[in-house]
Amino acid sequence: GPGSGKSTVARMFRDLGAQVIDADEVAHEAVSPGRPAWEELRREFGPDYFTEDGGLDRAKLSRLVFRDAEARGKLNAIVHPQVSREITRRLKEMANRGEKLVMVEVPLLFEGGLEKNYDLVIVVDSGEREQIERLTARDDRPRQEAAGIIDAQWPLSAKKARADFVVDNRNSLKKTRGQVKKLWQRLKNHLDKGFQKS
Repeated sequence: GPGSGKSTVARMFRDLGAQVIDADEVAHEAVSPGRPAWEELRREFGPDYFTEDGGLDRAKLSRLVFRDAEARGKLNAIVHPQVSREITRRLKEMANRGEKLVMVEVPLLFEGGLEKNYDLVIVVDSGEREQIERLTARDDRPRQEAAGIIDAQWPLSAKKARADFVVDNRNSLKKTRGQVKKLWQRLKNHLDKGFQKS
């Protein structure tokens, strides 16, 4: 969920030695000037959603798509396939290097029907109040806009119900780190004999 602490948890896994692909980072690359997704977005949304130097005005487009479901659908239809292809390419490259366990940090996983692409799903859980506080502090968004972003996505309760593992990020970072450490050990222990779903 937005503001739940996905990136914080991904960093914790990375600190423990995990290979992590950040889908947001891949998406930023996909919409950089001159790339196919950038061209399509410019045709679909027009120059008003681009900065003077040609870059995508992410903040402005974000405000549009989280209040307009049709615009959100168009954005996702343009960007998601490009991102999925690049993530698949990176996963194959890592597999060829002998990496046996790779994590992918993905926003909108269930909303985009992407969970089928992965062996296991870890959901980072948090309270809505914490989510709003993090979004307003991180992105300098008004509280109402932050709440709208949360409302436009599946509730965390629905995501948790479909998850293989849940990391509770409602308390201290120390407690979250403890859960991550235990889960990382569990994943490594099960790697050679096949994952056991919770």
